[in-house]
Amino acid sequence: MNPEFSKAPVRVAVIGGGPSGLVTLRYLVTAHSFLGTAPIEAKLFESESAVGGVFHARTYEDAELVSSRQLTSFSDFRAREDDPDFLSAKRYVEYLNEYCSHFNLWPHIFLSTTVQSITRDSWGKHTVRYLVQATGEQLTWECDAIAVCSGLHVTPNVPQIAGIENIPMRIHSSEFKARSQFGVGKTVMVLGSGETGADVSYLAVTAPTKRVILCHSSGFHFAPKRNLNPIYLPILGSKPSKLTTVPLDNARASLFDTAYVHPLLRNSTALWTFYDAYVKGILWLTTGTPGGLGQYVGQPSPEKNHVSRIFFNKASNAAPYVSEPYRKTARKSLIERIRRSLIQLPIPDTHGREIDLAPWPDHVSKSGIVTFRNSGRPEWERMKNEIIKPDMVVFCTGYRQEFPFFRDHNKAVTVHDTSINASAIKPYPVASDADVRGVWHHDDPSVAFIGFMRPSLGAIPPISEMQAQLWIVHLLAPHLLPLFPLDPTHEPHYRLHHPKGSRINYGVDHESYVYQLALDMGSAMGACEIVSRALERRKARGGSGGGPLSGQEGASNGWWRLPLVWALGANINTKFRMRGPWWWRGAEEVMENEVWGAIKRRRWVFDHFLLSTLPMSIFGPLSLMVWIYATLYRFVFGVELGQSPRPVCCSTTVAKNLRHA
Repeated sequence: MNPEFSKAPVRVAVIGGGPSGLVTLRYLVTAHSFLGTAPIEAKLFESESAVGGVFHARTYEDAELVSSRQLTSFSDFRAREDDPDFLSAKRYVEYLNEYCSHFNLWPHIFLSTTVQSITRDSWGKHTVRYLVQATGEQLTWECDAIAVCSGLHVTPNVPQIAGIENIPMRIHSSEFKARSQFGVGKTVMVLGSGETGADVSYLAVTAPTKRVILCHSSGFHFAPKRNLNPIYLPILGSKPSKLTTVPLDNARASLFDTAYVHPLLRNSTALWTFYDAYVKGILWLTTGTPGGLGQYVGQPSPEKNHVSRIFFNKASNAAPYVSEPYRKTARKSLIERIRRSLIQLPIPDTHGREIDLAPWPDHVSKSGIVTFRNSGRPEWERMKNEIIKPDMVVFCTGYRQEFPFFRDHNKAVTVHDTSINASAIKPYPVASDADVRGVWHHDDPSVAFIGFMRPSLGAIPPISEMQAQLWIVHLLAPHLLPLFPLDPTHEPHYRLHHPKGSRINYGVDHESYVYQLALDMGSAMGACEIVSRALERRKARGGSGGGPLSGQEGASNGWWRLPLVWALGANINTKFRMRGPWWWRGAEEVMENEVWGAIKRRRWVFDHFLLSTLPMSIFGPLSLMVWIYATLYRFVFGVELGQSPRPVCCSTTVAKNLRHA
């Protein structure tokens, strides 16, 4: 156990009752059964009257998760088998309540309780001051550590636009609930082209509105929630397939993508370059434009137009309405005509409705007419002479990261309040200060920020689960980590390459990030170990069973599934519960059944070949060549090129130099 927390019981406060807070609480209250530590006394404080966070308090009509249930479900409490691939917000809140009941978290949860301030003394003890809303009573609780899980969606960000008050109705997306708020025959202007902005625009254009304008500042990239399902040879009259394809976020194979990638290759831009070309190539092949899903306008600005720099917008229901006026007038070259005759993604019918894309407003006149900035883009040329007089504006401009409960303490420490020994007390960090895997500051591990990293394609809840696991092990049982302290050179490879001046600079590649956290905990299995584990399960079940292509599973119930799922499956969290400090006996069953079921749904060309075979055939040999080069370089010059975590099962020279799973 960490010497700082050698006394029992350790007390930990969790701030926020959304998915991040609940999963952190779950691992805190059960840590003793996994890590061999004394039981932890944990309290979760939530200002709302129910758990769920943004999914409870800030959702709207027809709201649906943009990440799949396979990825979003926590590792040891899976969504129901009969749940759809994408849960509604209402169903997800129900799932979170079931999660609390399953792990008996309710006794530790304090709803309708506002954390007013957090302070600490020179010994490092934290004091949480909170308000019980029902009684007005103010109480305090002393603890040893703080998990900040208040989320990215708390304080609305409302940018200043001159004259915006001249628009009759102005709301932030946090206040939007249903189409009925648009009224009838109204002109609606939506500010912000993220997933919320796209959703609100879609709801507006499918309501009895007069006109819908979507404003953006630097572009966006619409992406599908599912793998594409194009029509082959439409020139011959082929019809769209009714096949429901797999969700995009669990269609990516991990072998040679995150597993067994040499550090030199991992730290280079090679994988980013490949996937940028891959994404744009597939989009052009199936829709005729590389800028986004059927997206003829509004692509990211040149300095952002790369998969390593953008957040994919999977709220793509709005995409055909945005592109409609531009698709009709797009030039049809000979190559484009040939492409369309061979392969084409079905184009949804907008029934004549359009979403007018526009640059960001410069100002609004006293009469309520909007003047847009001259962006030099096609949408500026189309809209510059239009008279736009909105009846309503919806700010879909995100939220500001604020931690008001730290404010009084930090102010007192900064100004050297004479009532405290300020020189001996550290101010609290904020999320942007967390320099160890984006979770805690290296000099302040008792304060964690769970759920503040945003994936470009993925989901925050499973990221939060992995963050909570790592933080708790690091806090209470660092001797269980393969490497302590954690190696800072393993930080950059999973982060997005945000352009200078970006408002959001905490983006990560989901697959790479959770894999790195698994490596940090020794929870990522290698090829030798996964095959050995599969053979052990085969022996325990009895019988030899059939092969993956034989169609016969035999008595072993398909022992070969485990290695195949390990290699071909995405990095869902259950994969990292098969070993390590948080080992769970049910992990293999989930992998062999639920995850295998998702892999079986994949099609051969668009799924297995393009998302598995092609990347593996490129990066597998490339990693091997890099390993050979690095080995020869070390032999000749005595210098190590790149570092990799110590393998968990294999002792071969190759395994020691490859980043493994």
